[in-house]
Amino acid sequence: MNSEELKNIQAPIKEKYREQPDAAIVTLKAQGKIGEGISCSVQTGKALVEAGLHPATGGSGMLACSGDMLLEALVACAGVTLSAVSTAIGVEIRDAAVKAEGDLDFRGTLGVSKEAAVGFKAIRLSFSLDSDATEEQLQTLAKLTERYCVVYQTLAKGVPMETVFSKQEVL
Repeated sequence: MNSEELKNIQAPIKEKYREQPDAAIVTLKAQGKIGEGISCSVQTGKALVEAGLHPATGGSGMLACSGDMLLEALVACAGVTLSAVSTAIGVEIRDAAVKAEGDLDFRGTLGVSKEAAVGFKAIRLSFSLDSDATEEQLQTLAKLTERYCVVYQTLAKGVPMETVFSKQEVL
């Protein structure tokens, strides 16, 4: 896809959102079901993923770790955003690799230490590009990829969260 094709696809969508801002509000959903042992199956839309404990918390390593899945979502979103941004501004990227790494102190999630936070202490996102882009273009790609990547912005800024527990029959 080139810049013109992308703009042609997105132009009517952008116009609709300018005229009808409420039409741009979309609720994304994910659903899972508790499985055998300590696991949860999640339908991704393309496949069923079974998540379980990370080996550092007693898991076998045979099931997906939700922390890994979070980093995978960041990589996927950042990669798609980079591709869209580079296409939109006409910067050719012949190939690219996106990598996310996150540091966890498992003492927090295991309740071993109240001083150890539960969750990632730091996340690093890196891009390796095969491109003839200038340094200025790379800076623009970085700025726009960060700005428009949904997962990046959600993690970087944080969002209000609400949790509801209810008792009902699970289908």
